[in-house]
Amino acid sequence: MKDEYKVKKELKKLASIRGTGTELISIYVPPGMPISDEVAKLRDEHSQSGNIKSKSTRQNVQSAIEKIIQYLKLYKTVPPNGIAVFCGNTSSTQAKPNIELFAIDPPQPIKANIYRCDSQFMLEPIMTIIDSKESYALVVMDGRDATIGILRGTNITIENKIRSFAHAKVRKGGQSAARYERAISESISDYYKSVGDAISAVFQKYGFKISGLIIGGPGPAKDNFIKAKTMNYQIKVLGVFDTGYTDETMGMHELLERAKELLKEQDAVKERRVMEKFLTELARSGLATSGYSNVKSALLNNNVSKLIISDDADIVEVRYRCTTCNVEFTAVETAGARQSRHNEGGMLQVIGQKDAVEEIVETAENLGVETVFISSDSQYGKELLLGFGGMAAMLKYKA
Repeated sequence: MKDEYKVKKELKKLASIRGTGTELISIYVPPGMPISDEVAKLRDEHSQSGNIKSKSTRQNVQSAIEKIIQYLKLYKTVPPNGIAVFCGNTSSTQAKPNIELFAIDPPQPIKANIYRCDSQFMLEPIMTIIDSKESYALVVMDGRDATIGILRGTNITIENKIRSFAHAKVRKGGQSAARYERAISESISDYYKSVGDAISAVFQKYGFKISGLIIGGPGPAKDNFIKAKTMNYQIKVLGVFDTGYTDETMGMHELLERAKELLKEQDAVKERRVMEKFLTELARSGLATSGYSNVKSALLNNNVSKLIISDDADIVEVRYRCTTCNVEFTAVETAGARQSRHNEGGMLQVIGQKDAVEEIVETAENLGVETVFISSDSQYGKELLLGFGGMAAMLKYKA
C-alpha cells in the first residue's frame, strides 16, 4: 500500500504539469524489450525533432530525449514490469527552461511500447492499473473451447484452457439416434463440469480472494454452463456478456471491454460499503474515528482494524522556527493551509516537513492493517475528504 500511495502521489504531481508547447515526453518500455532498441528509437526521435519550427520547443524536446537516453543506460535489462519515464520542461518561465525527469515503477507489467510528445504527460496506462483495486476471474467460452484468466488492473494472466468435442457433428455408423444424442448430452455435461472444476481450482489457488467471475462468449453455451451449476458454491458470477471470440487475445480483451462499467461499479460498491460502515459506527460513537491526529493515535496504540484514506488527501507535518524568538513548533497542515501560511511569510521559517499520509500508510502496512483508498469522485469520497480531513479508521476496540 505504501508503494501504491507513492505512485498515486507522483501521478498527481505529473498530472498538474503543463508544457508551454508539445514538449513533455512520456515513454513506456514493456518487459522483455532490449534497452538498446528503445535507445535507438529515441535517437531517431531526437533526429526527427530537429524539424520542430519553434527553437525553444525543439531545444527542450531534444534535451528531454537526451536525458531519457542517459537514464535508460543505467539499466542492463528492462525490469519485470517495464519502465515508465516522463521528462520535459517544467518551468513556467520560457527563458529559463528546467528539464526534469520522473520515473515510476509500474505496479503491473506494461503491455505496449509507447512514445508520446505532448503538452501534458501521458499517464493513462499507469492510472488505469492503479484505479483497479480488485482481481477478477474471466472466462470466455462456447460449446467447444473455454479460456480462464485472472484480471489485475489491465493485466490478464491466462490460467487454463479447455477444449471439448461435445458438439462435433460426427456420427458413427450403426449408432442409433437416441444413443448418439445421449452421448452428446453426456459429453456436454462432462465439458461443463471440466470448466466448472477448472474455475473452482483457480479460485482455490488464490484462496478465494478473487472478487468474482465474469463470463463471456458467443451463443448459449455460457448461459447453459451457469445453469449446470458445476462451480464451487462460493464463486459469485458478477456478469455475463456476449462476445464474438473465445481465445486468450481477442476473446479476453473483448470481454474486458464489455465489462468495463461493471468493474467500475464493483469498485464503487466496495467503497460505498466501507464508508457506510464507518459512518454508522461514527454516528453511534462506536468503533470508528477520523482526522489525522485521532487516526495516528489509534494506529500507535495498535487499535486500527481498517485504515480509510481519500485519494486526494494531502496532509504534511511542517516544522517551523520563529525567526524572532527562535522557538520551533510542528504544525499538521493541508495543502491549502500550507500555501496560505507560505504566502503570509513573515517571522516563520520552514526547517523541515514530511508527508503525513505516507507516514500513516507505512505505519499501517508495518502493523498489517488493511488500507482502503476512497475515490473523491463519489459523494462518500467527497464527504471523507471535506468532512473528515481525508482520513478515517475502523477501530478494534472502544478506547
